[in-house]
Amino acid sequence: MKQFADMYDEIDRTTSTNAKVAALVKYLHEAPPADAAWALFFLTGRRLKRHVPTRSMHEWTLELTGLPEWLVEESYSVVGDFAEAIALLVDGRVVPFEPGIRDPGPGIRGGLPFDEPAPLVIDTRVEGVTLAQWIDDRILPLRAMNDEERRQHVLAWWSRLERRELFLLNKLLTGEFRVGVSHTLVVRALARRAALPTSVVEHRLMGNWAPSAAAIASLVAPEGPTDDPSRPYPFCLASPFEGGVETLGGRDEWLAEWKWDGIRAQLLHRGGQLFLWSRGEELITERFPEIATAARSLPDGTVLDGEILAFQHDAPRPFADLQHRIGRQQKVREMATDVPVVFLAYDVLELAGDDIRAASLRERRARLLDIVDDVVPLRVSEEIAGDTWEALAARRAESRARHVEGLMLKRWSSPYRPGRKRGDWWKWKIDPFTVDAVLIYAQPGSGRRASLFTDYTFGVWDGDELVTIAKAYSGLSDAEIDEVDKWVRRHTTERFGPVSAVEPVHVFELGFERIARSTRHKSGIAVRFPRILRWRRDKTPHEADTLDTLERMIP
Repeated sequence: MKQFADMYDEIDRTTSTNAKVAALVKYLHEAPPADAAWALFFLTGRRLKRHVPTRSMHEWTLELTGLPEWLVEESYSVVGDFAEAIALLVDGRVVPFEPGIRDPGPGIRGGLPFDEPAPLVIDTRVEGVTLAQWIDDRILPLRAMNDEERRQHVLAWWSRLERRELFLLNKLLTGEFRVGVSHTLVVRALARRAALPTSVVEHRLMGNWAPSAAAIASLVAPEGPTDDPSRPYPFCLASPFEGGVETLGGRDEWLAEWKWDGIRAQLLHRGGQLFLWSRGEELITERFPEIATAARSLPDGTVLDGEILAFQHDAPRPFADLQHRIGRQQKVREMATDVPVVFLAYDVLELAGDDIRAASLRERRARLLDIVDDVVPLRVSEEIAGDTWEALAARRAESRARHVEGLMLKRWSSPYRPGRKRGDWWKWKIDPFTVDAVLIYAQPGSGRRASLFTDYTFGVWDGDELVTIAKAYSGLSDAEIDEVDKWVRRHTTERFGPVSAVEPVHVFELGFERIARSTRHKSGIAVRFPRILRWRRDKTPHEADTLDTLERMIP
């Protein structure tokens, strides 16, 4: 655990990508194999489920520290991170530990009924305990325990761990562990550790794999792991295009498609089995059974890349409708009737079990058209006509009326390469909607920004009242963030846990991609991908936009 904490500190304290990679390589070389596997699990964005309720951890902090509740809550609001606040408050507060009594209820011991409860055994060692032992032998078993058993285990650990290990333990217990390192750097480090190409390593890390010594051995083996029919390919990503399209060369060198607003996904038909993966590496096959059923018409050994859309009457429905399908794990059939979907395929990555990603897009597109019948719910993304860039720009201007975000431009000669490789795939999006809104709430960010107010809530006028319309976290410079942070601390009018209500003084121009009605917000409106475009220091709060302004934007 100390070794893992050392690696975490090295990564967290530097902004140098080379230093981050070096720290990862060192850890992957030196850590026990099972620890390295769990570290990769977290570093690649995977998380444990929450094993202890947040409220329980709050109550145990009060118990162990003896502090008044208001002071614990105030500490949390200042720190902005629950796990860190507990670590700071509990640090150094060692308490005598007396093993409690397990009360499993009626049962059998040695083949006979027993009345005496068994003693609760807690392993309180902290020195020399590996990361894998902490997770496999201590944290995961908590889910099967009752509240009192969990309490005694966690308090015993808290009273013996140093602050940084205590912080990491709390992150693991709450399922909120994140590391400030990109997926690309993790792949680069593992590739260096294994002496393998990054493309090979990136593919091996896709899909479901259980952290273990065997898993890490398989990931770094020269010959590669045993074939897994469920493993998707790393996604090819597009870059934003903001220049003049005439700089891209001849129009005939590019495929143009609509830029859809759905769930990026890969559809796999291998060995008679169907798998549907989101770009976030979540297996969502059971959420969309109609797509899986349609995929049985594909040749075995086929992998398609595409987009899942809420779709009806030959047109996409708002993304908010699709969110209802994403979040609903029960009554899937009923939801399929209420919110019909399509899988809009725009690439084929594997045919008859052969990886064809190295082939040109022109060849892959031709083979895609050969195997997909273009019948709901499995269709092929439309190729947009337009012989010149001017003609294509005119088609792009239709985007909002078609409920899409603009155009995708893909070079016909390009292979399908993992990650965001600039030059072959571009997102030529339409200009965003904009609105001038008033800052009304602020709260601390996470990670390096846990001590700064960086997450903002904005509102517009509905009569004499400001109603919230969006939260935004990006768009300001570091200097502007520091300025807002200092201002928030001086002009907070009320607090709700970590959230500060502020004087409604500052106006910001927000940009967003889509707008739709929503019952989830007091304003009755939801916007998609909000971000801060600029700080409107030239405007007073009463010059901000109104709810009527946004209502008129709704298609």
